[in-house]
Amino acid sequence: MFNLSNLKPKYKRKDRKRVGRGLGSGYGAYSGRGIKGQKSRTGGAIRPGFEGGRMPLIRLLPKRRGFHSPNFPDTTVNLAVIAKKFDAGALISPKILKLNGLIADLSAPVKVVGKTELNKSFSFQKIKFSASARAAVEKAGGKIENVS
Repeated sequence: MFNLSNLKPKYKRKDRKRVGRGLGSGYGAYSGRGIKGQKSRTGGAIRPGFEGGRMPLIRLLPKRRGFHSPNFPDTTVNLAVIAKKFDAGALISPKILKLNGLIADLSAPVKVVGKTELNKSFSFQKIKFSASARAAVEKAGGKIENVS
């Protein structure tokens, strides 16, 4: 039966290591530091990154210089290419552009560019547009939805 008097912790608490308290303690004499050497002395810590005299990894790797933008550049698709590839009234999204081989991957946002006069209307989803491409699509009676 459990009482407050006989409760035990779920795990054993680890005792604090008491060094320099006699040979019988297991940490007497050299206090767990071994004999002589830099690491046995007080203040004898080896600096972070020190690899025993060989060229450290931090100096083996080249320096990364300059500005690296975290933003992906948009994948651009020309409006003239879309007009040739698709029939009038087609729904065009990044997935459909990838299936038709107009873009390589779906990781970067897609942007339609170009000043082509359209004679077909298309419905676009989740695609950015340049000002001239947007004007051409709207003039032809196309729809632009969910601009990403």
